[in-house]
Amino acid sequence: MGLSGHAAIAGYTYHRQRQQRFFHPTSTPPKPPTNSNMAVTTPFQTLFAVPMTCDSCVKDISGALYKLQGITKVEADLAEQLVSIEGTAAPSAIVETIQATGRDAILRGSGASNSAAVSILETFDQPAESSSVNSDGGKDRTVRGLARIVQVSPTTTLVDLTLRGVAPGTYRATVREFGNLADGASSTGPVWSGATPGKEADATAGDAARGFLGTVEVGASGHGSVFLNHPFQIWEAIGHAMVVSRQDESDGSPLQNDANTVVGVIARSAGMWDNDKTVCSCTGKTLWEERKDEVTKGML
Repeated sequence: MGLSGHAAIAGYTYHRQRQQRFFHPTSTPPKPPTNSNMAVTTPFQTLFAVPMTCDSCVKDISGALYKLQGITKVEADLAEQLVSIEGTAAPSAIVETIQATGRDAILRGSGASNSAAVSILETFDQPAESSSVNSDGGKDRTVRGLARIVQVSPTTTLVDLTLRGVAPGTYRATVREFGNLADGASSTGPVWSGATPGKEADATAGDAARGFLGTVEVGASGHGSVFLNHPFQIWEAIGHAMVVSRQDESDGSPLQNDANTVVGVIARSAGMWDNDKTVCSCTGKTLWEERKDEVTKGML
C-alpha cells in the first residue's frame, strides 16, 4: 500500500481514503476556531515527518511548537526526520506552526494503535460523466475537507476538522448510518444513532444524537476549522460516512449533493510509530515525492 494510503480499512476499499493528505498552506490561514465544543483537556501524542538538516532546524521547530497553546512535549529525531509531540493542540494547528518555520510536515501517526482515523471530505455534486477517471480507476472528486480523528480515552474522541473552498456559513458535521458513497451524501443515510445493533435508539439516553459532532463556522475566505470533543470510540465509527453540510435536516428531509456538502468514509489511520514506511511499495516514490504530487493537486 502506498505512503498516502496507509489506513487499514475494515471491510471496504475506498480509493480516495488517504491518511497523509493535507491542504496546501495559504497566505491567509483560517482564524482559530471558536466553537464551544472545542475544549480539549486530555493530552495525546502525534508524530510528524519533517525535513530537517541540522540542529538549528530542530531548535527552530521546537521553539515554534512550544509557543503553541497546549503543547507540553516536543522531541525531534534529526536522523529519522521525525518530530513527536504531546499535548492538546489540534494536529492541523501543529502542521501550520511547522509550515510557518518554512518546513513541511506530514502526519505519520496519532495516539495509540487502533485509536486513530481519518476522513477525506469531497464534493459529489458534479455529474459522474464529467468527472475524470484517476489512476486507481475511480472518479476524481473535489477535496474540500479533512477530518483527523483520535481517541484519547474510552469515552472521548477528538475530531480535528478543516474545510477549504466552501461558501461561508455554519456547517453541521455528522457521522452517518451508512458508508455508502455511491450517490454521495444522499446515500449515507440518516445521522448515526449509535445504538447497539438490533436495538432501537433511545432518544432519552442521547443515542439519537451520537452522530452529531458539532458545527464549524466558515468565514468569507472559504476556510473553517474546529477541534471537537465527542463521546464515541474509533471502532464504532470505522466504515461510516462523515458529512459536513449547511443543509437543514430538522424536517426529516434527506441530504442532497451540492457544492457545499462534503462527504467521506471514516477509515483507520496509523497510531504513533505504526507507520514507518518512507518509500511507497506500489509507486516506488519517496514520502516527499508523493507529498509533492499531492501539492500539485491543491490538496495539501
